[in-house]
Amino acid sequence: MMTQTIANPAPAASPLGTFERYLSLWVLLAILMGLGLGLAAPDAVGALAELEYASVNLVVAVLIWAMIFPMMVGVNFASVKDIGRKPKGLVITLVVNWLVKPFTMAALAVLFFDYLYAGLISGSDADQYIAGLIILGAAPCTAMVFVWSQLTRGDPAYTLVQVSVNDLVMIVAFAPIVALLLGVTDIVVPWETLLLSVVLYVVIPLAAGAFARQQVIRSNKGDEAAVDAFTGRLKPWSIIGLLATVVLLFAFQAETIIAEPLLIVLIAIPIIIQSYGIFAVAYAAAKAWKVPHNIAAPCALIGTSNFFELAVAVAIGLFGLTSGAALATVVGVLVEVPVMLSLVAIANRTRDRFPQS
Repeated sequence: MMTQTIANPAPAASPLGTFERYLSLWVLLAILMGLGLGLAAPDAVGALAELEYASVNLVVAVLIWAMIFPMMVGVNFASVKDIGRKPKGLVITLVVNWLVKPFTMAALAVLFFDYLYAGLISGSDADQYIAGLIILGAAPCTAMVFVWSQLTRGDPAYTLVQVSVNDLVMIVAFAPIVALLLGVTDIVVPWETLLLSVVLYVVIPLAAGAFARQQVIRSNKGDEAAVDAFTGRLKPWSIIGLLATVVLLFAFQAETIIAEPLLIVLIAIPIIIQSYGIFAVAYAAAKAWKVPHNIAAPCALIGTSNFFELAVAVAIGLFGLTSGAALATVVGVLVEVPVMLSLVAIANRTRDRFPQS
């Protein structure tokens, strides 16, 4: 039962699969492939970019659904009832994700692009990059959380609770926070597109995942272990979706990335500062609150990582595939893996400074 799993120490992390062990390599290869494709076949890439409906690119939408659906099937909303047993980690995650991270990312974006980079980037371009960073900062991670948790030997059941609650909050909080912060920066908010993105990439996958989970359990006479087997069979498609999405995103932005490498560095700097800063805040709060390491590490990493699939989709829907906002979220993908792996290493090296459950 979920109650027993949360109450007792988490089992040792299972051995990592090939994908997880070489995650940075696969993403690097996908990035290089995307850049090569964008430069070698711009007409084909342009044709893919034009396959859209209601400001939503259909190819990207299908790949994102393939990527996140297995994770959504794994979300067990019944576990939410057990959050009262160990609320500290969840409180830290929710406060950081929804009351700290979006606003600090917006502040850093404005500081860098409106002030520190003044003269280097035009005002209209700066607004686009600010918008992309705001969208990225307001999209807390859900899919890759389980990888980061496993790499730090986190409590898998508690991580599942955090993801479940976080997804529920995202349904109602993501669009208003993005709209608020875009409004503060005087960027026009197309509400219809923003809400459509939330429905497409959060509400529908969550509902479909919950339905599939129920059907799997029912067809296996109530055995919830069957869900793991089912998601295990879907995992290759999720990996293909992730890598193919990275390939396409970098193909769409290939010419800009190659032509303006300094721009990529300028966008990456506030993202990197935000990532390490948010991790430090969440990890320090967990230490001060005496949260066990197998909960403290994942809760800090969840707050640091981004749901870049949603951020990219929203940026594309709001501003277009070749927009500065979309580029900013793509740079978030570029920065995500190496930064998160370095934070995993920090968390593992500091394990003995936290209570062990």
